[in-house]
Formats: sequence, C-alpha cells, structure tokens
Amino acid sequence: MARTQPLPVAALVATLTLVATSCGSGAGEGDALEVWIMEGTNPDATAYFDDIGEQFTQETGVDVNVEFVPWADAHERFVTAMAGGTAPDVAEVGTTWTPEFADAGGLVDLTERVGDTEAYAAGLAEAGTVDGALYGLPWYAGVRSILYRTDVFEELGLEPPTTWEELRDAAVTISEERDDLIAFPVAGDAEYSVLPFVWGAGGEIAEQGADGTWTSGLDSAEAREGISFYTDLALEDDVSSTGATTWKETNLQEEFIAGNVAMTIAGSWTPKAILEEAPDLEGNIAAVPIPGPDGGYSPSFLGGSHLAVFTGTPDEDLAWSYLETLTSTENAARWSEETTYFPGRQEQIQPYTESDDPLVQPFAVQMSEAGKGVPASQNYGRVQGEMVVQTMVQAILNERASVDDATTTAAEDIESILNEDT
Repeated sequence: MARTQPLPVAALVATLTLVATSCGSGAGEGDALEVWIMEGTNPDATAYFDDIGEQFTQETGVDVNVEFVPWADAHERFVTAMAGGTAPDVAEVGTTWTPEFADAGGLVDLTERVGDTEAYAAGLAEAGTVDGALYGLPWYAGVRSILYRTDVFEELGLEPPTTWEELRDAAVTISEERDDLIAFPVAGDAEYSVLPFVWGAGGEIAEQGADGTWTSGLDSAEAREGISFYTDLALEDDVSSTGATTWKETNLQEEFIAGNVAMTIAGSWTPKAILEEAPDLEGNIAAVPIPGPDGGYSPSFLGGSHLAVFTGTPDEDLAWSYLETLTSTENAARWSEETTYFPGRQEQIQPYTESDDPLVQPFAVQMSEAGKGVPASQNYGRVQGEMVVQTMVQAILNERASVDDATTTAAEDIESILNEDT
C-alpha cells in the first residue's frame, strides 16, 4: 500500500543506469536471499517471516535475511537502492509503485512464471501490469465496502441496500428518523469513498491509449453521474453533515466508533479496530458490498501490496521460489488471519466469500467480484500527492464549482500529470 508521493519518474529513470547489471546483492554472493517487507501490516511479522524463512531454507538450503522497512521511508530507499545496485532480491512493493519501478527497468517480468493472471484478484493484477506484462505478484489487499449499524436498520425496518436508490432511501430514512446520527457522511477528503461511484456509473479516472497518451474520464457523462449521486447525498438529500466536507477516512472511523454515524464506507481492516475501541457495538454492525446503480456491485479500490523480484538478482528462479513459499495457501491463510487483509489469489479468497461472518463475507465478495485499481501509471502517485480527486470533491461540496466545472479541472490536471515524461 503505497503511502507517500513518489519522486518524479524522470529522476528515477535517470539514476537507474546500473540497474540491469548490479541490482540485487544477497543470494548471488553465496550469502542469503535479501528480502524487504513493509513494516506495520502484521503485528507479529518477525515470527511470521522467521517461519517462512525456515520453510524456504529447508526447501532450498538458502538462508533469508528479512528487513522491515517503514512505509514512510520505503519509496526513497527503493530509488536509492536501485540506483546504487543495492536493491533486495525480493520485496513487498506498494501497488502504486509497481508501474513506476517496472517502467524504470527495476523489476523482473513475472508473466511466464505467474501464468494465468485471472487466478488473482483482478484489481491487484491490473495494478501490477505494465504494457501487458506482470511485474507485481498480487500478495494481499484490503477493500472498502459499506459498514452499517444493524441495530439502527432493525429499528427502522431497513434492509441493506442493493442499489443506489436503496442506499439513498435508507440514508434519508435514517436522517429523518434519527437526528442524533449522521446517516451517510460524504467525506470530502477521502479519495477512495467517491471512486466507487465513478466506477459504478461506468466512468474511469484515466485510460491509456495505444500511443501511450493518458486521457482522463472524470469529465465523462458516466463519471459525472456517479460523482453527482455521491455529492448530492450531502447537497440535495442532506444525509451528511457540513463537517464531513473535510473528513478523511480516519475521521469516518472515529465518528463511527463514537456512535455518530449509521452508515459509512470503510475498509475491511477496520471492523476489528472499531470493536476494540467500541465493544458495545459488538453484534450491532455488519457490512454490505457497495451496490451498483441498479444492482450488482460498484467497484471499490483494492489497497494492498505486490511482491516483486528486482532486476539483477543473481538467481531469479530462487527469488521466485521464495514468492511461491510466501504465497502458499497455508501461509496466505495465516497472513490473512494475523493482518485481517485478504490474499491476492482468487481460490484463497473463496473461503472468506463463503464465510457466515457479517464483517468478513461482504468485504471478501467486494474484493473478489468488484475490486479495482487506480491507473497503472508511474505518475499516479503525483495525482494522489496533489490531491486532485479530493480537491474536486471538496469544490463541489463547498459549492465553489459545479460538477461539470470541477470534473473538467480535475480531468485536465490528471492528464497533465500522467502524460508528463511519458
């Protein structure tokens, strides 16, 4: 899960003159396979990777050195390591970084080794694919769906929404009957809360043409329909609050924990944290996939990680063998249990989609059937860093711009960023 704005890709490319021959420093020297893993996803990561290392050593006779890297420092460390020929053999890579590193020549093409990419969650596989080749093996992801108060729904005789109109009707009913609750906060500073409505209506953030040029679809009729539905929940239906215009995802979670919110878009990793903070909500919350306009599901962003092999590792087969060990069914299930994130392979997600847990099954269905990634561009991190989508939503919510004007500006900004140095 890439969390920091990447350096300009032109600067990255300029520094990678030695990548092809000098990247990867561990196993090829007869020492150990060098692995970087991002810090914080698994609270018991040391024990987990010690066990993975023992399995791998038993299978191959090669030791493993695992280094845990803070997310905040990781992007710069990768760039510096690739430029200096000290990159690891294998690493966890945030999904928005994979296209950047692949485009710069820093990652090994895994397409032939992976085989059928349809065996993986589509959004994760798409995010790891550049020019038809897969550079990021889908490892794990979390996804956003709708979290709601079952006690409130039962009190008002409501059913979980299965269409946009049902979502609106439920929110309006809650708003009218429970003035102590925010029915459905429309968060202005939460990029991934608006995207399901863009995608659900058939819009796209941006698509790349055959000539390599990116064209944004945020100003399309479809995207505008979805954005209008989302923002009208606040502006026309009055089911949100003025304060939510500046809310981030963390604010949504805090307000839900405080008992101030009836429905909200939330990540699959949040119920556990919510119940730890508010144990009185135990048994009174459930999730439902984000509905499509007329049924089905609206796609939701998959936030997770890839596993990558770095160019120049002395033994690509050995590095791939480690990825196979790490993503085996048994190890993937243990990782999911310890982190609350779902595995990247469809067959490994299936037990969760068949679960009877109302805080697990809907999220798993969302990921398996309606997960999606942001544009696989090496420059998309800049779109996020400059908060293009959030600025668009807040301009509409603050009534500083119409949907047409705000989306036109956002589309122009996205195209300018994505087409720079491409």
